[in-house]
Amino acid sequence: MDLSLLYASVQWLAGFITFVTIWGWLPLDNWWVRGVEFPRIQIMVLGVIAWIGMLAFWSEWQLGQWLLFAALSITLAFQLRMVLPYTKLWKKEVQQAKDLLEGQAHELKIMVSNVLTPNDDTHKLIDLVKHRQPDILITLESDQKWEKALNQIETDYPYTVKVPLDNLYGMHLYSKLELIDPEVKYLMIDDIPSIHTQLRLQGGRVIWLYCLHPMPPSPTEADKSTTRDAELLTVGKHIKENEQTAILAGDLNDVAWSKTTRRFQRISGLLDPRIGRHFINTFHVDYPFLRWALDHIFHSACFTVVDIQRMPSVGSDHFPVMTTLQYEPEETSQQEQNAPKAEAEDIKETDKKIEEGKQEGEKVSQEHAEERRSVC
Repeated sequence: MDLSLLYASVQWLAGFITFVTIWGWLPLDNWWVRGVEFPRIQIMVLGVIAWIGMLAFWSEWQLGQWLLFAALSITLAFQLRMVLPYTKLWKKEVQQAKDLLEGQAHELKIMVSNVLTPNDDTHKLIDLVKHRQPDILITLESDQKWEKALNQIETDYPYTVKVPLDNLYGMHLYSKLELIDPEVKYLMIDDIPSIHTQLRLQGGRVIWLYCLHPMPPSPTEADKSTTRDAELLTVGKHIKENEQTAILAGDLNDVAWSKTTRRFQRISGLLDPRIGRHFINTFHVDYPFLRWALDHIFHSACFTVVDIQRMPSVGSDHFPVMTTLQYEPEETSQQEQNAPKAEAEDIKETDKKIEEGKQEGEKVSQEHAEERRSVC
């Protein structure tokens, strides 16, 4: 390749990475803005390539190239700050579980799997569940077909909540542990459910479990992230105000480093077991370079982490993920110090976002109802 063309290509890439990063700072909920929060790892990798490429031509720099390199360096530092906490270079937000004697360790295994409604390989998930034996199985995008297929695991999972839907937002919860007063709620949009229940742990302690799958901002689904953001913040605010010991899990259609998910952590006080460990990139199965973490679990400070793993593919566009927690209430006070703290601005923005989400949710609910009527 001609060196002048290579130099021009490197500058173009540097400018593009800088532009995309700055674009993501716009205070808008539109999908074409919020979408750039997802591929931060990919943006950072391409930015490093551009950064090294520009250094290779540093002897030819003029004022414009110096300014471009400075802007690229700032945007790379920002992207690195967003990504670095999800590596072993960062301090762990959740401690590793202690090795306790058998009978003393109260472990909780939770598997989250977005099954992809058209996926017919139901046996793959069933075989995985039988092999790994989670205490809790949460399925997303599960319809009547999936509910029928999963009937064969119910001998091991006597407690269930079933919300079969054919709109890509069906949801099922299977539990070996007692569920107390489970409810299906539609927080923002009339046909997008979430499951709210109390859960009795092995030692008798009762906690809350929230299963969520909000609508993502995308050109094919929601024009804005408003309802997704509001649903997550509504649950986070509820957990904090009611001083609940809680676990929240599901396909949040958001990444851990987004401004909404980080604000959710500050508002709720829940911890992220991935911080200080590693990425759990669950989507998309078919495109290794274009993967990010959409399936999450957050929990109160009384839990430590035994293990968190991405599971083998079950034929969906998402990998399942299984997290094993250990109930260690004696670690609560120490781990609470690791929880990000909410500031006055977070509370103000949360209340504003929830109100906007309710208004947007009414609009989207009406649109969905009109679409159903037109089909009928």
